[in-house]
Amino acid sequence: MSARLLIVAACALIDADGRILIAKRPAGKAMAGLWEFPGGKVEPGETPEQTLIRELSEELGIVVREACLAPLTFASHSYPDFHLLMPLYVCRRWEGQVTTQHHTELAWVRPNKLRDYPMPPADEPLIPHLTALL
Repeated sequence: MSARLLIVAACALIDADGRILIAKRPAGKAMAGLWEFPGGKVEPGETPEQTLIRELSEELGIVVREACLAPLTFASHSYPDFHLLMPLYVCRRWEGQVTTQHHTELAWVRPNKLRDYPMPPADEPLIPHLTALL
């Protein structure tokens, strides 16, 4: 029996100082307390880019244009009850002030410090790609 496939789009927002935004998962959610790249589940009929535009608006209160989302890499990870496919995009330009609408807290982190923050298993393999990029 094969596990169901879940597609979640994630975004590494990168500020002018080359720091990456990560967000702490709220209590009551799966993997609560772990840090993740913002994003969310790709809904039926949505592209990953549309998902990120919607999720970044809902979660962080910012406006992102599709042209500012650049695909970087992806994670493919099997959890006990599903298989996660997670494209990771990089975004350096957005409108508005980043504020948490959903997560417990936010942190702007240098790429070489990302491993200091506990992350879900699917997020960890993305770190070397961001370190290489920045």
